[in-house]
Amino acid sequence: MEQEAVGTARCLRPDALGRRRILAGLTGALAAPALAARARAEAWPVDRVTIVTSLPAGSTVDLTTRVYADQLARMWGKPVIVDNRGGGNGVLACQMVARARPDGLTLLATSAMTHAANPSLYERPPYDAVAEFDAVARYGASPFVVMATRKLNAESLAALTGALTARPGDFSFGAGSVPSRLAAELYRQIIGADVVHVGYRGNQAGFSDLVNGRIAFMAVDVVGAKPLVDRGEIAAVALSDSERHWAVPEVPSSAEAGLPEYRFTTWSGIYAPKNTPREIVARIHADMTEAHALPEVRARILSMGGSQMPPMGPDDFQAFTISEIAAWGRIIRQAGIRIE
Repeated sequence: MEQEAVGTARCLRPDALGRRRILAGLTGALAAPALAARARAEAWPVDRVTIVTSLPAGSTVDLTTRVYADQLARMWGKPVIVDNRGGGNGVLACQMVARARPDGLTLLATSAMTHAANPSLYERPPYDAVAEFDAVARYGASPFVVMATRKLNAESLAALTGALTARPGDFSFGAGSVPSRLAAELYRQIIGADVVHVGYRGNQAGFSDLVNGRIAFMAVDVVGAKPLVDRGEIAAVALSDSERHWAVPEVPSSAEAGLPEYRFTTWSGIYAPKNTPREIVARIHADMTEAHALPEVRARILSMGGSQMPPMGPDDFQAFTISEIAAWGRIIRQAGIRIE
């Protein structure tokens, strides 16, 4: 009986070995694509990388992008070029990158203007912010400072709200960019005030009118508002966020100011052409995160008003982009803003 059992085991052994060989082959076959993807990511980039930015030279997005570009060039051993293609609400830059080869060598550094506002501003958007791009990393975010002219004697958000709602149509607000206008429009919509919009060629062009009382208020991103806040030339009555900002710590959050639902943030990020290999997208995000962790890089970014938080990852950034298109779209439609 014992001999028979041994004999049976010997008969089964070749089959067991065969199964092991088959399983080993299947495991190898399944692992091969992952290994190939990893090898592609490690070998990338094979040439210089061009980051097309939708903002002009000297803008916060441009300056922050250049900080990352300098460090990434060191890490990758290849030149990283920042190509400014500002104007036209960022349309030219977006179209240029959307048509590029999806190999990670052409990237888009842009703001919420192109990937949150434009989809609703245009009746026929000239590009698809979701279908034509892969999100890589969000690396900047800034709330807005609501600044009131001191001529109104409105030193708090409640006082500004009271003044605006008490005299419908008598006051105006200024904006020199679409994000600033939307930040002001959202505040106006929440409080139900009838206030007239005055447009400027850039936010700074409206500052003298704000200081002199020709307009009642503006909502400007933290970097743009900080000089006026620091000089005390206006009343900085609230931040469009639930927490205070490190760059203007004296400005109360919207919750502290009594309007917790007032939350609005502009942001910047990197996108790649659609169908860029996932492993390359992941590599770029990982390397940007590593760069942000370097004290000298983070210090430069913070000096420009950049984010203290590490870059948001691809999947979260993609979902965030979709949610922002919806959120900004609601404000745009209610305000009746349209670009032909």
